[in-house]
Amino acid sequence: MQKTLEVVQAAVTADQNGIKTLEQAIVEAITEARTTCDLNGNNSADCAVAWDIVEELQAEKTHQQQAKQRKTSLESYCEQHPEAIECLIYDV
Repeated sequence: MQKTLEVVQAAVTADQNGIKTLEQAIVEAITEARTTCDLNGNNSADCAVAWDIVEELQAEKTHQQQAKQRKTSLESYCEQHPEAIECLIYDV
């Protein structure tokens, strides 16, 4: 499970840094899962872990898409105009 988490976090970080998109990471994970299952058998633990990674990456992509859709008009405006008075945040 730790390996799965590390792979997903690395893919998300790469996506955020513009190195590789999440879609590219999913395609690579699918290819790796197929190769792993061919080498180790479809019932092996490595095969299950490889497909878990694919599933987690797909879930993260879906989550990010939903988060983008939940933005309010003010949030969208503030992304484009962070210096606007409406967008300033003060710590009290």
